[in-house]
Amino acid sequence: MKHEITSMNTKKTLSASLKKFMNIKPLSKISVSEIVADCGVNRKTFYYHFQDIYALLKWTLEQETVEVLKNFDLLLNPEEAILFVTDYVDNNSHILNCAYDSMGREEMKRFFHADFYGVVLSIIEGLENEHTTVLSKDFKTYLTNFYSEALAGVLIDYFQNKDKINRDKLIEYTLFVLKKSIPNIISSYNKKE
Repeated sequence: MKHEITSMNTKKTLSASLKKFMNIKPLSKISVSEIVADCGVNRKTFYYHFQDIYALLKWTLEQETVEVLKNFDLLLNPEEAILFVTDYVDNNSHILNCAYDSMGREEMKRFFHADFYGVVLSIIEGLENEHTTVLSKDFKTYLTNFYSEALAGVLIDYFQNKDKINRDKLIEYTLFVLKKSIPNIISSYNKKE
């Protein structure tokens, strides 16, 4: 247990250093050497925990968003989750834009899609139980991919164009679409058979 705590603290320290550097330079210009010097650890320590800077960035975003989202009851209160995500974007848009500039839209979309997939799948499976419906495996995969891709695109558009997108409308529209479409699709699924 002590090793796990030490390991988590090391990862958090490396993550904080990465975020600090992302505030002053592009991600592609940040080196492992700078991060380890800033943290007072050696390169072996970095590579013990992460394959590269991008793996550290992915872990950082997952810890700060996806892992937190998993603690929300998305069936009962999706508003809270969406508010959390938009607050995170508002507070970290510089870091997200820095990552976007280095990775490009498609890579960022793939990145977020992979993270949203588990969250969306849990919503769909919860609604399956609620509606006593069992979707076919391929349709469930399609539906999960569809909504994960949509949410990833909306999130990227929001942090790229925050000054042009009305946050309240974004939240309202996203909630409306999720609350109306997914339950309707699932409840209609057996009727089509």
